[in-house]
Amino acid sequence: ALEAALPSFKMSSTVVPELLVKKERRNSQWAAEKAAAALEARKKARSTRREIFKRAETYVKEYRGQESDLVRLKREAKAQNGFYVPAEAKLLFVVRIRGLNHVAPKTKKILQLLRLRQINNGIFVRVNKATMGLLKRVEPYIAFGYPNVKSVRELIYKRGFAKLNGNRIPLTDNKLIEENLGKHGIICMEDLIHEIYTVGPKFRECSTFLYPFQLSPANGGMSKKRVHFVEGGQAGNREEKINQLIRNMN
Repeated sequence: ALEAALPSFKMSSTVVPELLVKKERRNSQWAAEKAAAALEARKKARSTRREIFKRAETYVKEYRGQESDLVRLKREAKAQNGFYVPAEAKLLFVVRIRGLNHVAPKTKKILQLLRLRQINNGIFVRVNKATMGLLKRVEPYIAFGYPNVKSVRELIYKRGFAKLNGNRIPLTDNKLIEENLGKHGIICMEDLIHEIYTVGPKFRECSTFLYPFQLSPANGGMSKKRVHFVEGGQAGNREEKINQLIRNMN
C-alpha cells in the first residue's frame, strides 16, 4: 500500500546535442592525425640524422684525403729536386677593414654589390675574373685571402646567420637549412660548409642564403690599414694569412 502511494518516476535517457557529438568526433580525429604526424616526423628525423652523420663522415674522409695527397705530392716533388705548385684556390674570404669616410661613389657601389656595407663585414666569394676585377677596384678598403676548411667551419658555426625575407635568422637548427636549401640537396650545416669550401655547383645559392658575417674588431687592433699587406699594412690579398686574421676577428 505504501509503495502504491509513492509517486513513480521514469528514468529519462540523456540526449547529447548533435553539435557536441560532431565536436568530439572532430577532436578525436584531429588528435589521431596529430599523433600520426608526430610519429612520422620522428621517423623522418631519425633517418635524416643517420644521413647527416654519414655525410659528415664522408666529408671528413675527403678533407683528410686532400691533406694527405698534398703532403705526398710535396714529398715526391722534393725527392725529385723539384717544387710542387698546388692548384689555384677557388674560394676567397673578403672582409671590409675601413669605414665610410672619403669613399668614392663607384667604390661605395662596388662594396654594396659585394654586400660589404659595414666595417668588419665578411663574405665568401668565388675566384673568377669578374670577382678579382671588383676586388682590385676596392683593394684599399678590404682584406682577402684563401680560407681553409677550419676557418670556413668556425665562421659558419659561430657567426652563421641566414637571410630569410630580409631578416637575419641564426642558424640554430638543421631544419632551417633543409627547408630553404633542401631542394638543392643541402640538409645540414656540414653540407653547407662542404658546398662553400669546395665551391660546389650550388655555391651561389648557399652564399646568398648566408647573411654577411659580422665580425668583431681584430684582437690587438689593425695598424696601417691604408697600406697594402705586402708593404707591412693590412689591405689587399694576404692569401693563406687570412686564416690568422679570421681567428683574430671571429
